[in-house]
Amino acid sequence: MVKGKKVVITGATSGIGLLLARMLSERGAIPIITGRSSVKLAEAMKSIPGEHKGYVMDVTSQEQVDAVMAQIMADNHGIDILINNAGFGRFEKIMDAPVEHYAEMMDTNYLGIVRCTKAVLPDFMRRGGGHIINIASMAGKIGSAKSTGYTATKHAVLGFTNALRAELTGTGIVVSAVNPGPIDTPFFATADPGGTYVNNVKWFMMPPEKVVRAIIKVIERRKAEVDLPRSAAVGIKLYQLFPRFLDRVTGSWLNKK
Repeated sequence: MVKGKKVVITGATSGIGLLLARMLSERGAIPIITGRSSVKLAEAMKSIPGEHKGYVMDVTSQEQVDAVMAQIMADNHGIDILINNAGFGRFEKIMDAPVEHYAEMMDTNYLGIVRCTKAVLPDFMRRGGGHIINIASMAGKIGSAKSTGYTATKHAVLGFTNALRAELTGTGIVVSAVNPGPIDTPFFATADPGGTYVNNVKWFMMPPEKVVRAIIKVIERRKAEVDLPRSAAVGIKLYQLFPRFLDRVTGSWLNKK
């Protein structure tokens, strides 16, 4: 059950993060949202029913993460769940992408998770419990053209998540990964400003509500990992068994960016 749980959600001023905060609040949880923009944070908080809190925090700033997460822990007498949701992507060919774009995505998508996780772990360890949920991506398991930078960040997130789960075995702390495919959110305004990818995979894109419900199930059932949609989960398993064969079979579809 999520009722009464104090849940920190990073990158929650729009998209999946904000919808998750709303749906958790409706179920009696206490969402604590963070975002880089004070203006967007204030607007987002107006749309969340029930008890909730918000803090300005940029996950790429070690100084901010240390200070804000410490403040969150003090203000709320600790938290129960950390959902590392902050992230963005750019779909571009490696020849066209400056190295700075790779660094920016890695700093947010991967190192942001590392910073926030390290900020809550001491308290979780003291209490012998807590739940860390990292929002990864199907891209972390299957690479595709024009996403070398984004895919690499999500591979890093999954590697970190799996290693962390092993490291924390026996501590009472649960570590989970959620790996969604394309979701109908503002993510693609940055990732695919021309709309080519969105138009090609529109039939496959999931409504954000479906993903949020899956994340809530991960909380309730303390699941280690979930791939979305289910049909894609089957495809991932086949890909891991026969990667070169499926590259030939699915390459033209996966490369529709």
